[in-house]
Amino acid sequence: MQNTIIQVKPYMHCELSKIYDVSDKTFRSWLKGFKNELGERYGRYYSTKQVEIIFRNLGVPYLIKDLEIQSSKF
Repeated sequence: MQNTIIQVKPYMHCELSKIYDVSDKTFRSWLKGFKNELGERYGRYYSTKQVEIIFRNLGVPYLIKDLEIQSSKF
């Protein structure tokens, strides 16, 4: 399985929503749950500290690929 590396750096809102593979509107609603902890953006970008907070609260996005589900036979 290949690991995907996501760099913690300043990101724009639209970049983060693409990383999580959701619409901007959905991503904004997810951020409302910890808005006070996140604070305000400075300009267009979330700071590296804010990105860490986002990853900590939402989890780091990942893919599960080639997962085989084996059914048990009775």
